[in-house]
Amino acid sequence: MSDLLLPRPFLKWAGGKTQLTDALLERMPIYFNTYHEPFVGSGALFFRLYRERKIKQAILSDINAELIDTYLAIRDHVWEVIQLLSEFPYDKSFYYQIREKDPWSMSLAERAARMIYLNKTGYNGLYRVNRQGKFNVPFGRYKAPKYLDKDNLLAASLALQHVEILCLPFETVVERAKPGDWVYFDPPYAPVSRTSNFTSYHANGFALKDQERLRDICIDLSKNKVYVILSNSDTAIIRSLYAMPFFAVDEVQANRAINCKGAKRGKITELVITNYPVERTVQLCLLEQGLPYLNECHPTGACPCCCSAALRRRS
Repeated sequence: MSDLLLPRPFLKWAGGKTQLTDALLERMPIYFNTYHEPFVGSGALFFRLYRERKIKQAILSDINAELIDTYLAIRDHVWEVIQLLSEFPYDKSFYYQIREKDPWSMSLAERAARMIYLNKTGYNGLYRVNRQGKFNVPFGRYKAPKYLDKDNLLAASLALQHVEILCLPFETVVERAKPGDWVYFDPPYAPVSRTSNFTSYHANGFALKDQERLRDICIDLSKNKVYVILSNSDTAIIRSLYAMPFFAVDEVQANRAINCKGAKRGKITELVITNYPVERTVQLCLLEQGLPYLNECHPTGACPCCCSAALRRRS
């Protein structure tokens, strides 16, 4: 595949998983049908899977309507978006002028161009809204922000051509995901401190009750033989939510990409949670015997094959 056809995320996103994709790919199912990403954000894992030709069908969704409209515009009207971005100056007064515009008075392409421009020129790459749902990130200071990346936008448009893109709450994935599908949940992370909450990507935020609802959805998907992988912050709350036989919990090192204080950026521990054994030898052994490899099928880690030792639960 030509480098010009290798798409990467075209948006910055708090909690974006570019730095975590290696760990996620190491833990992916060997075989799956449709890929689902109900908190699509920057789509870092989707684009990585596409670049490595590990994906056949995908459904991307999010509750953030402006985000989803941006994906739709890149898929269906990419040249219009490129033309609009080419006319946008990098200027503080222009930034606040376009920030104040009502996105819902614009065309789909105009709304997407506004989203990309504000995302790439706003402070620290944040997407944040107030309780009225209005974007309120201040102007950033960059030498040459790359809000017009023609080659990558064209590559992203190509990658999205046969992808279903939906503006729906995460819990609706249970209505779409079929046995053998793979779902990646990248929710707004549970805060590790009072000052580290980046859940304002939607006016209603994402509270503990939402984390609990997400855990319940993961259980429902497990019962329906759907493969689930989820990333979240390493906190006692998240560990307690997933402390049950359905799930295996791994610690991984990730980069903290967004923090107002540079000294607090760097390596942190995050959790990657699955409802299936991630060891390739175990997956292959079970598949060869025609057995499912969801953890609920072997809750004690007793695999009925030569790979039983590798299936023992990880703490």
